[in-house]
Amino acid sequence: MAPRRLSAVYHVDFSFVLGYWDALLFGLATSLKLTLLCLVLGVLLGFVLSLMRTAESRLLNVASTIYVEVFRGVPVLIQLFWIFFCLPIVLHIEIGNFASAVIALTLYTGAITSETFRASMRSISRDQHDASVALGLRPLSKILYVIFPQTFIRAVPPLLSNTVSLFKESALVSAVGMSDLLYVGQNISNRTARPLEILTTCAFIYFMIAFPLTRLITVVERRVLRRIEA
Repeated sequence: MAPRRLSAVYHVDFSFVLGYWDALLFGLATSLKLTLLCLVLGVLLGFVLSLMRTAESRLLNVASTIYVEVFRGVPVLIQLFWIFFCLPIVLHIEIGNFASAVIALTLYTGAITSETFRASMRSISRDQHDASVALGLRPLSKILYVIFPQTFIRAVPPLLSNTVSLFKESALVSAVGMSDLLYVGQNISNRTARPLEILTTCAFIYFMIAFPLTRLITVVERRVLRRIEA
């Protein structure tokens, strides 16, 4: 059977995208704000989880391990759908698309960053812990002034990598009707019947944000390694 041909020839024209540039920038701003908010909340959650996973309490260790494995193992899109569609049924409250997106991406980010912080904590020498005890530092002071600064410095390169992943994963929130870059692009594409130009432009914008960050990771990683070895 011969393949069906389109009745009209598709003429590629990227110039018309300029007329929708403001809308695309609005969507990009939404994506960046969501990424930044979830990154900050996820990093804080991840650090707490890493402390729980390295704690002597077996209960805290098991609970945090289950959390991390679940949220790392379940696709983010399913987590987002469950929070948006199912959590309101369980809690009997209305949860909007923005709140659902923040909750889902924060929980996911906390799970992946906890492993980053845990690996960084393990690289801190035992002498640092012994010195804290010798100085008579309380556990909270030890965490804030000794453990966290060194852990954060060692974790910067993988945290940047997690940021890139989070920015790309943020495109999933379009599935629940949030006006991010992809959602705006899809609406413009449907309205103008120009998917090639619009979706290609969206892909290019995502790439232009993510690619410099991936290059920055290599530079930062080298500097961090030199600082640790010094």
